Amino acid sequence: MNDDSDLHDLVSAEDFLEHFEIDYDPAVVRVNRLHILQRFHDYLADAEPLPEQAEARHQRRAELLTRAYHDFVASDARTERVFRVFHLHGPRSGVRVDLQLDPAGGDHAPQL
Repeated sequence: MNDDSDLHDLVSAEDFLEHFEIDYDPAVVRVNRLHILQRFHDYLADAEPLPEQAEARHQRRAELLTRAYHDFVASDARTERVFRVFHLHGPRSGVRVDLQLDPAGGDHAPQL
């Protein structure tokens, strides 16, 4: 049983998943690694305090990471909206660019 004292040595989503012995699809992790780690961080921040006992603490972290990983197995980054950039703007319907021709035959700069 690992007491998670070496968590600071983990640098990638794959490192975390392997540390907690979570089976994963490399294709899912390749596309969503930052989202999975951010969601794991969010789940840890929102969770009740972790247990004092090392084994129980390890198990709880494994459960939260499993949950974070499965969020992206069943969905995608855009739908999950983990990062702030996905919350900044609602859907856009498009931008209209009006090009006006100069009566003398020249073009004007586009008008937005």
